[in-house]
Amino acid sequence: MAIKVGFVSLGCPKNLLDTENMLHILSENGFEIVAEDVDADVIIINTCAFIESAKQEAIDNILDVAWLKENHTLKGIVVTGCLAERYREEVLQRMPEVDCVLGTGSVASIVDAVNAAYKGERFSRFDDVEKAPFLNNRIVTTPEHFAYLKIADGCDNCCTYCVIPQIRGRFRSRPMEEIVEEARDLAALGAKEICLVAQDTTRYGEDLYGTYCLDSLIASLSEVEGIEWIRLMYCYADRLTDGLIEEIATNPKVVKYIDLPLQHISDSVLKRMNRRDTESSIRAVIEKLRTKIPDICIRTTFITGFPGETEEDFEKLKDFIKETRFERLGVFEYSREENTPAYDMPDQIPEKLKRKRYDALMSEQRRISRENNEKCVGKTFKVLCEGYDKAAETYYGRSYADAPDIDGKVFFSAPRRLRDGDMVDVEITEVLDYDLRGRAL
Repeated sequence: MAIKVGFVSLGCPKNLLDTENMLHILSENGFEIVAEDVDADVIIINTCAFIESAKQEAIDNILDVAWLKENHTLKGIVVTGCLAERYREEVLQRMPEVDCVLGTGSVASIVDAVNAAYKGERFSRFDDVEKAPFLNNRIVTTPEHFAYLKIADGCDNCCTYCVIPQIRGRFRSRPMEEIVEEARDLAALGAKEICLVAQDTTRYGEDLYGTYCLDSLIASLSEVEGIEWIRLMYCYADRLTDGLIEEIATNPKVVKYIDLPLQHISDSVLKRMNRRDTESSIRAVIEKLRTKIPDICIRTTFITGFPGETEEDFEKLKDFIKETRFERLGVFEYSREENTPAYDMPDQIPEKLKRKRYDALMSEQRRISRENNEKCVGKTFKVLCEGYDKAAETYYGRSYADAPDIDGKVFFSAPRRLRDGDMVDVEITEVLDYDLRGRAL
């Protein structure tokens, strides 16, 4: 009888892709994948450990699953992903509920880990993440009309607040032909939208080809039949080349959307963060994007409460947000992470003040988002239909300005029956906070 395996996948889309790789490996080796935790013999928890809240979410999920081990038929727990890589044997030592731990470079060893967990044996493996091959086969878990596509892994940026280089290793690109081949496979499965992900997508190709060549990759991907939308995530402002901006502007398959985490605007804070950007370079990039691509949707994130952030720094960031009026924006309170340079920096900001600054920035962005959305009323957007809400009796989907899982939705009525994945033109009639309402034409 096949061992039944359940999965809990936490964190970012890059982590989800590791989950999908493990699903494929287990399926190919005769394991049965089950949707319900209560049906599983072994549960794999693929964790995030980027900031304190992510670590706590991982621990909470491990403890929730441990209840099944004590009170139900669950035989073993395997912890993988960033928490496992960051804390290694400490996970086994401090959490006796866990049977096996795999680092981020040991995804290919998931069969050994599950077999050991099923037998009640302890097992751990931490291969060199930088030598781990890219795994090209996966079971796609997103709705069939869109998928994430990893183009690189690792990071060399070494921002002083970030543990990713410790967890994922140095930056390394996937060969272009492998990425294009995977895009063809995704299109054959029904994907119309692919979201390109990496720790730094704009650096793509530097290590393999000696130059940034995200624009060349996009051009090749746009030739894949069936792919209608290509979306860029995790871009760095200082690596937005003129060639890439031109490709976004002129390639009809590239949605006019860019995810550009800026983190701050104060030069003194950016310097302490070890970011290469300055206030002037950031402003220049935004002006260039909005000049070359007038309808572009810029998504960004900022960190407030970084060590030494003065009231003047904070007000500068707040004023910048008011002035720039980003179409999409998120804010994080600085998370003090051990083994990072920022952990030992002087002038740590009290948690209460971090929360106050966070609330002020999000309140400002809430107002901006509503005003931006109100300008959409009367306009028509192409929308990727993602489902039908029976309770609300309305279809819902996403426009070019909405990335999966993190942005808003468009709710709309339609004169005919639609399927998930259909592309429809929707006239916007109403604003619902971060979402829009309209009718399909």
